[in-house]
Parts: sequence; C-alpha cells; structure tokens
Amino acid sequence: MYHEVKCQGKTLKETYRKGAGKKNGGKIVEGAVKSEDQKDKEGGCNPSVPSSDQNQETVETQKTPLPADSAEEANAKPAQKKMVKAKRGPRKKTQGRTPNRKVTDYYPVRRSSRKSKSELETEERRKIDELITSGKEEGMKIDYIDGKGRGVIATKHFNRGEFVVEYHGDLIEITDAKKREAVYAQDPSTGCYMYYFQYLSKTYCVDATKETNRLGRLINHSKCGNCQTKLHDIDGVPHLILIASRDIKAVPHPRGSEGPEINQHCAAGGRKV
Repeated sequence: MYHEVKCQGKTLKETYRKGAGKKNGGKIVEGAVKSEDQKDKEGGCNPSVPSSDQNQETVETQKTPLPADSAEEANAKPAQKKMVKAKRGPRKKTQGRTPNRKVTDYYPVRRSSRKSKSELETEERRKIDELITSGKEEGMKIDYIDGKGRGVIATKHFNRGEFVVEYHGDLIEITDAKKREAVYAQDPSTGCYMYYFQYLSKTYCVDATKETNRLGRLINHSKCGNCQTKLHDIDGVPHLILIASRDIKAVPHPRGSEGPEINQHCAAGGRKV
C-alpha cells in the first residue's frame, strides 16, 4: 500500500537544482542536472507515488508521541468514565419482587411482663394501705416469752422489707400525751405503751396502753430485733408500722414456742415509754 501525495509548488527538479546550486556557489553543473533530468524522464515525476524518504516521513509523523497535555487528557477520560460508573443511583426494584418484611409482620409484639421499680413500690403501698385500714394481722400469734411475759411469734415466713403489723393506738399530740403519761405513772400495774415520733416537724404519740386485740402493742423491744418502725401516711394521717429488717422464718423456737419472737430494735427511730 502507498499514500498519494500531491506535489505542491515546485517540482522535485527545481528543488534539486537549487540545492545543487547552493553547494557549487550558485553554478549549476550540467552533468548533474542532466543526470537528474534523465532520471526524471526515465522514471517520470509521478506525484501520486511518493519516494521511500517521503513514506518514512509520513510514518514518522504518524508515530510521533502526543504532547504531555494531550496525554493527560487521554488518561483523564477513562478516569472520568470510572467516576461516572461509581456514581450509579440505587437499583430500581424489579416488578413482582416481594418487599422486605419485619418480624412484627409475622409475630405480634409482646409487651414485657416485668414491672418497673416505681410500679412495684406503688403496688406495695396500696397493699399496706389496705392492711392498715382493714386491720388485718396475719402470720402472728400471742405467746408467753420467758422473762418478758406476753409477746408475739411468727407463724409464717416474712421477707426482709415486708410489712408485718401496725403499732395501733390513739394518735395524740405531745401535750395530751404528757397528761396521760402522768396519770399512768400513778399505777405501775397499768403499764405504759406510748410511742413518741416526729412527723412534719411536729411531735406526736401513739398511745396503745388500752387493752385491745391488736398484736402490734405486744411486740417487745430487743437489742437484736428483727423489725423496725416506719412512718406510713394515709391521706395525711401518720401511722406507725413495723417492717421486717431481715427474713423472719417460721421455725420452732429453741425455748419450745411455735415460732421466733417478733420484736423491734431498741433504737427504732422513736421512744416507747
């Protein structure tokens, strides 16, 4: 294969003549010119058939490397294509494909049966309110305690922090309590079951001296007591209750009674006279 190159301007004869003239100081050698003319006549000036030198020049022009700027642009084009491929949007869901479902679509939501601390405290408070207002005293009985006389023993198990019984009696202010205390002091056989305590920066007294069937008034004091007193108000009225300070197990007492004695700590936050 070959390329057709048109001879623009002067013919090859004239170019060779000029080159020869320059070499010979402007004098053209006839022999050289004639030899060139003869070559032209023999071969003919066919502009459509380029010489081997011209073919090499055209091939070299095609193989010349690109400039730096053009090379960078060429290298940047595939990078741009890669960036475009990376920025593809989300795939469209094909029609007929089932959507993702949650576990709750197949199984109903189950609410936790666990109760919070506040809910448990509210329930316990309501239970104590009911026991106080109803006057129920369960899991205890009166028994004779050696060296103390009458006392109260447990017939059921009480957990630590559980309500045991109310110290029930007449709720009076300190002025009335002092008057009653002076009267009880005149007859030592009567005994005294008065319990003083502070409520809303004011001193009150529960007088349980009067004989009743309530068990709270018969609970004795002890240095190693298993109950402690606590204030519990219902509609603004204070009540003295006994709470188990440790587990009270309903087991036979070493001294022969049916169960352990229920007693309260000496330093129980109040003063029993």
